[in-house]
Amino acid sequence: MAVHFSPDEFATRCGRATTAIKEASLDGMLLFAPESHYYLTGYDTFGFAMFQCMVLRADGEIALLTRLPDLRQAQQTSTLTDDQIHIWTEVEGANPASHLALLLAEMKLVGGHLGIETQTAGLTAHSGNLVYEALTDTQLTDASNLIRHLRRDKSEQEIKYHRKAANLSDDALDAALEITCPGAFEGDILAAMQGAVFKGGGGYAGNEFIIGSNEAALLCRYQSAPRHLSAQDQLTLEWSGAYFRYQAAMMRTVLVGKATDKHRAMHAAATEALIACEEAIRPGKPMGDVYTAHKNVFDAHGLKHARMQACGYGMGAVFNPIWVDFPMFYEDNPLLMNAGNVYFLHMILMDSDNGHAMCWGHSVLVNNNGVERLSRSPLDLLVVG
Repeated sequence: MAVHFSPDEFATRCGRATTAIKEASLDGMLLFAPESHYYLTGYDTFGFAMFQCMVLRADGEIALLTRLPDLRQAQQTSTLTDDQIHIWTEVEGANPASHLALLLAEMKLVGGHLGIETQTAGLTAHSGNLVYEALTDTQLTDASNLIRHLRRDKSEQEIKYHRKAANLSDDALDAALEITCPGAFEGDILAAMQGAVFKGGGGYAGNEFIIGSNEAALLCRYQSAPRHLSAQDQLTLEWSGAYFRYQAAMMRTVLVGKATDKHRAMHAAATEALIACEEAIRPGKPMGDVYTAHKNVFDAHGLKHARMQACGYGMGAVFNPIWVDFPMFYEDNPLLMNAGNVYFLHMILMDSDNGHAMCWGHSVLVNNNGVERLSRSPLDLLVVG
């Protein structure tokens, strides 16, 4: 079986989840987020793109409703037994939410008070409407944060997977730098980076690796237009190694040719801000402190116009379409950081007035004393060619 944690660890997670369900005065949860499925049972599939739901009762009883193509996926990648896996019938006019209502009746949850995950790609608006229409006799309360909050605090095994993912991220950067030069093709750079992750035993990240050069270096989203690098260029990369779905994102802007004075000044500000953010990360402190550190450095350097309104977010075992995990560093976020949290810190500078980009970032682990940088890569300015 492709299950990456011990039965005891899954039992502990389910125990924490049922305790949280009871504390929220709920009878159970309708879990649509693939991250929740993976966290509680190891179930690993992109089948969440279709209708599927995991039901967890407050007493620990658990069941999965999914499509036939995911039957064996659940059998081979999760702790679920065959009698806990339920398949909804696909025929013209089929309504999977009606099958969910039947499953809830079997579990004696109809008419109860259930939490539901709605803030997830695993529940489209169309499917959500079907669920609410089929469960009119059941009280549904949005509880999207219930399992998500539990997933923030990583176990020792999860931390090992994050460390491995960070190792793979560093390997990908090394591979990119080996072939980045004037005239290099962005497609070759991406192939080298993804290949390094695969060769190291990793898998696909939660979204595409981001690459952009010239004016596209000011983008922090992937766009499908690979080009050859100019003799004088800037190349922004954002990527993540992934190991058993656990991720550790990184970000760098590589200069091709000569570094301008503007790029050097932006790099100095970005690395100063990154270190300031690391120093602001302390268990028991609010996440807003980290954003304030980021803002203060950039504003002092006269770069307020080029900075973002967030400077990082959580890392975890996440699924497409994006590796961003809850929660995010933004102004005045009161959420307290805990030892065992893993975050991606990104210092993004996009100066549209001058056409310059400088983006610097890596993933960190919160420990009892502060923060541990998971990346081995130095913060030196990167200039090639």
